[in-house]
Amino acid sequence: MKILVRNLSRKTSEAEMLALFAEYGAVQYCKLVMDKATGESKGFGFVEMPRAGEAKAAIKSLNARDVGGNKIRVKKAEKDEESGAAPKPARPKPE
Repeated sequence: MKILVRNLSRKTSEAEMLALFAEYGAVQYCKLVMDKATGESKGFGFVEMPRAGEAKAAIKSLNARDVGGNKIRVKKAEKDEESGAAPKPARPKPE
C-alpha cells in the first residue's frame, strides 16, 4: 500500500521517516519529495508497505504524531498524489 506523509519538518530525513514506518512492518521504499531548485525537502513524502495490515496500523498510529515539531498527516495515497502531481482542479458545472 502506498502511503502519503504530509506536514513533515523540512529537517526530517528519509532515514527518520523510514525508521518511523519500520516499527510497524516491512517497508518496500521510502521517498521524500525534494525541491529541484533548492534541493531541500518539500515537507512530504511517500512510503510503500507491501502488507496492507501493517500499512493500516502505521497510518492509524502515525497520523497526527508529533515528528520534528510538526504534527504529521498520514493517509493512503490517492492516484493523483502517487505521481507527486497536484490534484486536478474541479471544473465548474455548466448552468
